Amino acid sequence: VQLQESGPGLVQPSQTLSLTCTVSGASITTDYYWSWIRQPPGKELEWVGAIGYLGSVYYNPSLKRRASISRDTSKNQFTLHLTSVTPEDTGVYFCRASWQRTYWGQGTQVTVST
Repeated sequence: VQLQESGPGLVQPSQTLSLTCTVSGASITTDYYWSWIRQPPGKELEWVGAIGYLGSVYYNPSLKRRASISRDTSKNQFTLHLTSVTPEDTGVYFCRASWQRTYWGQGTQVTVST
């Protein structure tokens, strides 16, 4: 299973961050929970949220008000939207597949700045 994040590297404060994870080697509708995890500079990994293979979504309570995760089954992709971003949302964002095994994307740097 391979995962590849894509999206803008720079986002302005108050805008919406959108990141897409493209999956190969597995169907997002068959197995796994598909998650977004981020790591702010100098801090630990933080789970943002996930979408299950049946389409159920789960969010970190601290981000639930701003985060949404959707999927495009025709493209085998899932997407994170994070609204009203601030510099505290800066970090490396990873997508991950987890079930009996865990697979990670390589991560993508997102900077929130003017």
